[in-house]
Order: sequence, then C-alpha cells, then structure tokens
Amino acid sequence: MTKGRIFLLSILVLFFYNCEEDNTSPLDVVYSSIEDLHAPQQGGQGQPIAGEFAKFDFETGLSTQSPTEWDIAFRGTAIIVNGGSSLGTTDEPERTGDAGVYIYDGLMSEMSVVDTSLFNQDSSEGYAINTGSGNGWYTYAGPPTYLISPTPGKILVFRTRDGKFAKVEILSYYLGSPENPDAFADQSRYYTFNYVYQPNEGVTEFN
Repeated sequence: MTKGRIFLLSILVLFFYNCEEDNTSPLDVVYSSIEDLHAPQQGGQGQPIAGEFAKFDFETGLSTQSPTEWDIAFRGTAIIVNGGSSLGTTDEPERTGDAGVYIYDGLMSEMSVVDTSLFNQDSSEGYAINTGSGNGWYTYAGPPTYLISPTPGKILVFRTRDGKFAKVEILSYYLGSPENPDAFADQSRYYTFNYVYQPNEGVTEFN
C-alpha cells in the first residue's frame, strides 16, 4: 500500500470517528410525578425528632436506600439535600454530594432557567429549605383544620448531587392526594409532587 493510500485511509478513519462523536444526542428532559412517597418521623411536638429519611434519586426517578446515590430526602415536613452538612438531628443521612436548593416564586411552567447563584445547602445552622409554616414549601393552618398544605407558587429548584438540575412542585402531603384533605381522617406525611429533571450536564434550561 502506497503512502498516499495510507494517508487517505487515516483521514477517512478520523473523519468517521469524529462524526460518531458529534452525533451524540443530548438526553431528553424528564417530566414525571411521584405519588404518596411516605416520609414518616418519630417525635415532634416538643420531643426530639428522629426516624429514617425517605431518600429520592432524580436520575432513576426512584426512592433509594443508597447511602450516597440520593439527591433529596424527606422526613415529616422536612426536606434535605445531599449537600452541605447535617443539622445534627437523629438519623440524618451523611451528605456525600454537592446538592443544593433554592425556592422560585412563580408557576412551575415559568421556572425555565436555573439561577446557579441562588443555591443553598444544609448546615448545622438549619436546612436549606426552611422549616415552619410559611418559611419554605408549606403552610400550616392551625385550628380548627390543622392542615399542612403546599404553599402555592413555591417551586423547589435543585442542583443534584452530581451537578445536574431539577425542579419540583409539591402537590399534596396526604395519602391519595385528596382534593379536600381532612387532617383528622387522611394520613399525612405522604408526598405527591411533579418534577422536571435536566439530565444533561451543564445545561441550566428545562425547555
């Protein structure tokens, strides 16, 4: 084989290799819902809070028992992220990732581009998603209904443990997502939420 043919063959191999590399398609944005994710807790009402957190992984769209491969976790009304450090309550999982969160005020459909400057992480001073009525994702009605309801227009925007992004709209805190929940009859600490997950690294847009 002549040097000219060898050179031409090398050029063709390089061309097809580069074409194959360039044809890598971005992953589709994931639109999904989770129903009745159970987040029980022990204690409360003046007693120390404890109990295992219900961990969730956006990449798989599933609850997980993994000590490392989770992005957010739920216990009672508290939501934590796999980033930062522990508040120090009993049974908190270790933070091994770089997850963070902020709250967007508006509609889920309006939250289209992530503002990476707004992310906060859990710490010994408090969770990144503040607890208490009106401070984070929910409002507590008090007597006579004693209902815990997602506050309208509060969209949770997450950076996942590995630097991707998701947004969450919590729809219900009661089993079966009743239209008119009854705190005395409907079981609480069951999260139903919609979420959108951007699986492509470095992409901050959801559309």
